Amino acid sequence: MKKKAGRKTKIIEMMPEFQKKTVNIKNPERVEEIICGLIKGGSTKLQVITDFDMTLSKFLHNGKRCSTCHNVIDNCKLISEDCRKKLGQIRNMYYPIEVDPTISTEEKYPFMVEWWTKAHNLLVEQGIRKEKLAAVVRESDVTLRDGYELFFDKLNERNIPVFIFSAGIGDVLEEVITQVGVFHSNVKVVSNFMDFDEKGVLKGFKGELIHVYNKRDGALRSSEYFDKLKDNCNIILLGDSLGDLNMADGVQNTESILKIGFLNDKVEESLEKYMDSYDIVLVGEETLDLVNAILQKIL
Repeated sequence: MKKKAGRKTKIIEMMPEFQKKTVNIKNPERVEEIICGLIKGGSTKLQVITDFDMTLSKFLHNGKRCSTCHNVIDNCKLISEDCRKKLGQIRNMYYPIEVDPTISTEEKYPFMVEWWTKAHNLLVEQGIRKEKLAAVVRESDVTLRDGYELFFDKLNERNIPVFIFSAGIGDVLEEVITQVGVFHSNVKVVSNFMDFDEKGVLKGFKGELIHVYNKRDGALRSSEYFDKLKDNCNIILLGDSLGDLNMADGVQNTESILKIGFLNDKVEESLEKYMDSYDIVLVGEETLDLVNAILQKIL
């Protein structure tokens, strides 16, 4: 871990998970202070707000890129070769914009709307059937980060609310966590959900579009959910994009919030910006070990 030694970082120094080379912290004293606040608040004050793709799911597995929720559909047998080709072309055009550290979030915003809208329109043209989704997920290579069972099961056991906020496809996301047995009753998913007609054929997507850089709007629209959790004023936020930093904006009266970011791509160019924005930045880390170790201390 890159950090200056300090007497005020006792917890961090005692936890082996913080000593890994993947862990980057700009202000260890501040992180120590936040973790102390989370420990003091305990389970009754805690809630978890997290992204899904490349945050709870892996970016790489055995050196190979893993699928996002959208990729699961893009690469499945239900999609024609022509559609797959078009989706690939769209991705190749917009993904470099999404991860370009020299372009501001504001500038990226309209491009993300274009990307998601074009992709969703192409999927609607394919007449995807709802009943086929479970098999599509089963055959995909979407993989959750090592330690996911402990993460979900521990939070469920202690009745900690988990808010998964994803710019992916909600139906796929819920199927993924259902198939691995971690879609517990404490988990709430906000995402782009498919809208099927009475015959179970995809006809569109429900509600407002959620993309990587408009999660603040979605967080504020979710204020009713957060209002029910007034006592849960301590937050662990997990994300992999600078757009994920606003996911807790719907929460009133936050006491302690720990923001942990997984930096998966364009590492050298983005590390400084991530370290300025997230309390802890994990680079090339495919596990939830650090998150689970922190939860262990709190719970």
